[in-house]
Amino acid sequence: MLSGYRAVVLLLRLFLAALFAVLVLMQVMSLPGQFAHMAQESPESAYLRWPLTIVSIFWVLCIQVVVVATWKLLTMVNRNAIFTRASLVWVDTITWSIVAAWAVLVGVFLYVGFGADDPGLPLLLFLLVVIVAVAALLMVVMRTLLRQATELRSDMDAVI
Repeated sequence: MLSGYRAVVLLLRLFLAALFAVLVLMQVMSLPGQFAHMAQESPESAYLRWPLTIVSIFWVLCIQVVVVATWKLLTMVNRNAIFTRASLVWVDTITWSIVAAWAVLVGVFLYVGFGADDPGLPLLLFLLVVIVAVAALLMVVMRTLLRQATELRSDMDAVI
């Protein structure tokens, strides 16, 4: 079982590293280039170039923070230090990153929703708002469970 666990952790770390690398490429090359191209192709929407670039890069940054915090939590699991108060800092980092991304997403949803002619994009954005809210609330629940397990472990260590 332990070797299977180690393989899963190794595989997760590989995917996290690949995800982080792709996110950096998106931040540096893809997103700025995409919105510059959009501004050239649709001059009537050119005013959106920089706001869309900034918002999308911010969202990618939020995902990168989640990736780094997840990596740190994996390290704590490997060191058998996950049930410590230090792990709560990384869970809080993930939660606040998701909340920050959600707040900006709500702003985009409201901006698009009030100016939309077609309900398709606002509906898609609303779906994303709900999904990200669920992720944030799930992290709050997971943090509570981790805190309770940490306190229980501390109590057990004090008894032993």
